[in-house]
Amino acid sequence: MRLLAIEKDNDSGTGQADRDLLEQESREVYALYQKGIIREMYFNQNHEAVLLLECENVAYAEEILSRLPLVADGVIRFEISELRPYTGFERLFKADRNYHCC
Repeated sequence: MRLLAIEKDNDSGTGQADRDLLEQESREVYALYQKGIIREMYFNQNHEAVLLLECENVAYAEEILSRLPLVADGVIRFEISELRPYTGFERLFKADRNYHCC
């Protein structure tokens, strides 16, 4: 299952992380990347981490991400969304064949 996880600051957290914590976070993220759990990672325009995960379900993704040092320390959390296949192309193959291409 493909999942999208977007980092959010915790209101209860300090919003700050020291260099050691950030280094630990990087090591853990790298380990998850090496295992194929994190497939892609980016920062968005707000410098929030955006992760594309491959997990068996949302609960497992929540469990894995909760172990990340910044999450465990209460600095950040992740909002996780399940990604489903795009079905919009089905409109091209419906019964209405009154259009012509090329």
